[in-house]
Amino acid sequence: MNNLESIENKAFHEILAMIKEARVKVAKAVNKGLIDLYWNIGEYISNKSKKDGWGSGTVENLSEFLRKSEPNSKGFSSQNLWRMKQFYETYHKNEKLSLLVREIGWTNNMLIVSQT
Repeated sequence: MNNLESIENKAFHEILAMIKEARVKVAKAVNKGLIDLYWNIGEYISNKSKKDGWGSGTVENLSEFLRKSEPNSKGFSSQNLWRMKQFYETYHKNEKLSLLVREIGWTNNMLIVSQT
């Protein structure tokens, strides 16, 4: 390998590293956005359960409505909607902890919540 090829190779690897770093940042941002969405849905369902008496039938209807309205979206089964409510109710009173749990993935959060 001559000197020019070596310089090119180094530059190419630096660009590849930038691409990989950007992918990690994007994945983290998407994860945070989803966790925020799940938090907000959980808060909404929690409030509706307390104020308007939403129960399993209403949440099942919501799940069905979401499935029909957004057929390509996944993760909004009635069971998962109840998990979002549980997630919100588990952490909402602890402001510092509620911010931290939004930084980890949904699966990890569900593992933690299931142990409480």
